[in-house]
Amino acid sequence: MEKNATPQQPAIDAQVIGVLQAEATPEEEKRILRKIDWHIIPVMGLCYMLQYMDKVTLGYATQLNLRQDLNLHGSEYSWCSSVFYFGYLFWSWPSSYISVRFPLGKYLGASVAVWGLVLLTHAWCKSFAGLLTARLFLGITEAAVAPGFSLITGMFYKTSEQPSRMALWFLGNAVANVVSGLIAYAIGRIDSHIASWKLLFIILGSVTIFYGIVLVFVLPDSPSKAWFLNDYEKKIALHRTLENRTGVMDEGEFKVSQMLDALTDPQAWLLVGYSLTQNIPNGGFSSFSSIIINGFGFSELNSLLLSAPSGLLQIAAIVGICLTAKYVKKSRIITMIVVILFALVGVILMNTLPDSNRWGRWVGIFLLGPFATSIPISLSLITSNVGGFTKKATVSAMLFVAYCTGNIIGPQLFLSDEAPKYPTGLRGVLVGFALAIFFLILLFIYYEYENRRRDKKYGPAHLQAEADYVTEDFMNLTDRQIPSFRYTL
Repeated sequence: MEKNATPQQPAIDAQVIGVLQAEATPEEEKRILRKIDWHIIPVMGLCYMLQYMDKVTLGYATQLNLRQDLNLHGSEYSWCSSVFYFGYLFWSWPSSYISVRFPLGKYLGASVAVWGLVLLTHAWCKSFAGLLTARLFLGITEAAVAPGFSLITGMFYKTSEQPSRMALWFLGNAVANVVSGLIAYAIGRIDSHIASWKLLFIILGSVTIFYGIVLVFVLPDSPSKAWFLNDYEKKIALHRTLENRTGVMDEGEFKVSQMLDALTDPQAWLLVGYSLTQNIPNGGFSSFSSIIINGFGFSELNSLLLSAPSGLLQIAAIVGICLTAKYVKKSRIITMIVVILFALVGVILMNTLPDSNRWGRWVGIFLLGPFATSIPISLSLITSNVGGFTKKATVSAMLFVAYCTGNIIGPQLFLSDEAPKYPTGLRGVLVGFALAIFFLILLFIYYEYENRRRDKKYGPAHLQAEADYVTEDFMNLTDRQIPSFRYTL
């Protein structure tokens, strides 16, 4: 422990005793878990749905004459797609610091409300410069959400529960995949003096502002501050997650030593490699999928409708991931590889089938649906395998820097003079998926090696007493500082 921790020791000891005494029966714990689920997961899922819809609105707006009205030429649309992630990248590190230093739930709610306001301003853009600026600030305001949600999941749920809970709030992404195209299609059918693409931004921006205000009041900052739990239930909520050994009780202090630990951790850099390469395809297809479908020979409005079914496959993949994570050990990284393999097959179909087979090429787009479900599993690896609140926030920021970088690179591979087939973009996507699988295989090997090394050196982790790992949690140790820590695969 740090030297300045000594004066606080009596208060910490009292808190440790209070949490240790808060042992619940299995029935009580299930009741409290259900209470947490119903008050947190739907709230985060709906927010994540809005985030995905707001992010891909630009792609749908291209089928509603945005490019023509703003007179976008050459690579200007690609830069409008990429600059969103420059904003995301810029704010990732400051956001990780704010997430530790300030009430997390209120910070996330305020961020959502501001991003809704920025989305609303898109409707008043009149040129490439205006749209570029609006997209930059949209990326800044959205940067807090996914890392913040992963921190909240790590605070409220046991390691074994985290993959399914992250998949459930990520379900909002899949639902948005289904409904966003339908919403854009419906708005495109509205007969109004306001351009359809402007209506799209006005409606979604207004809804997001309202929901951000709601989040400020309903999203808790931590288990000890959860408004829907009484004092006894808060102690149970803390008690049940202490076995994670990942520092759920050290929020409020940013530790430079933990940040440095994150920057020298092999698992962090393997996750960064995966995130970078996997999001090159993500950035490309989130902006160009409707244009690619239009290039298969479908009308602009029908292209919006044909974007929806891939979300259904994504929903099925999420259900499969939840069930696998619950019943199959060491399945997280394997399921990530499997869903990316689906996408790899889809890209191969799009690259190899003749232009005349437009439905076969559309199946390739359809098979891309599941690959994004690897993202919440990667976040669950951080919450389960990274100890220390500051280190967790830092690794989350590193992952999202890589996420942004990949999404910046992706649209730039889709060259305007190659529209609508984009052969260079599709080849880049193929390489991105292959490299993502490579990094995940290395990560699996690293976790297995490290767990066996620790077992050999320290003995089986389950022999450690509960009081020991409660004390470790209060000492704010990282995963590399705790001998009993074992990585979840």
